[in-house]
Amino acid sequence: MKEIFEIQCPPVFDLGLCLDCGQAFRWTQDGDQWHGVVYGKPLTVSQKDGRLIFSGCTEEDFETIWKNYFDLDRDYEKIVSAYDDPYLKAAVSEYSGIRILRQEPWEALCSFIISQNNNIPRIKGIIDRLCESFGDGESGQKSFPSAERLSKLTVEDLAPLRAGFRAKYIIDAAKKVSDGTVDFRKIDENPIEFGREELQKIKGVGAKVAECTLLYGFHKTEAFPVDVWVKRIMAELYPDGLPDCAKGSEGIAQQYLFHWRRMKDK
Repeated sequence: MKEIFEIQCPPVFDLGLCLDCGQAFRWTQDGDQWHGVVYGKPLTVSQKDGRLIFSGCTEEDFETIWKNYFDLDRDYEKIVSAYDDPYLKAAVSEYSGIRILRQEPWEALCSFIISQNNNIPRIKGIIDRLCESFGDGESGQKSFPSAERLSKLTVEDLAPLRAGFRAKYIIDAAKKVSDGTVDFRKIDENPIEFGREELQKIKGVGAKVAECTLLYGFHKTEAFPVDVWVKRIMAELYPDGLPDCAKGSEGIAQQYLFHWRRMKDK
């Protein structure tokens, strides 16, 4: 029988919004349960009656992996209550509970390379095939393949993924990360400008992929990824830039605005 670990749900937390707002691509939903693999650990998690229920999780797993992954120690109530701008207020009111996940940096980088000029179902399909082909573990629960593993492959080896032009960028990223040309430790330890420059040493990584990696993989919440939706938001609502109330948490504000604007057009 799988171990079950439960906690009281923190304020400003919605599991479905966190896992299905365009920031992560390996979570699947089955009723009120979500299934995923993070840092090589499979998990089933649900939110019921004010509780978060982790299946296949020990207290040690929660303390060492999942508390950090779901950013449960950060006071999001304080952050979003400071958003006194009318559009941000509307986004938070309609979609309260989005948090920025603390993803593994290599997975975030590789995933957002794959996301270029792509839609979410296709991104998920490519990532699923990547993990099934080159990850470790049981089928359906395989880990995300390491940069070291992928650095030994060729573009031809990735052909079954049907990743198109992105395959050569994945290989280049894997080689530069595994040989230290792009140093994740230094990106983590240095101001965000260093990471922006470092990540763009990789072929096919421009400003948007770099910002996504810094936000979702290194949890630099001042990062501000700009895609087609965010371009529209900025042009329509913030031609002079985000309001001062979002300073320091631009990435969190962006995620609320992105999801709010995208859902309005559905």
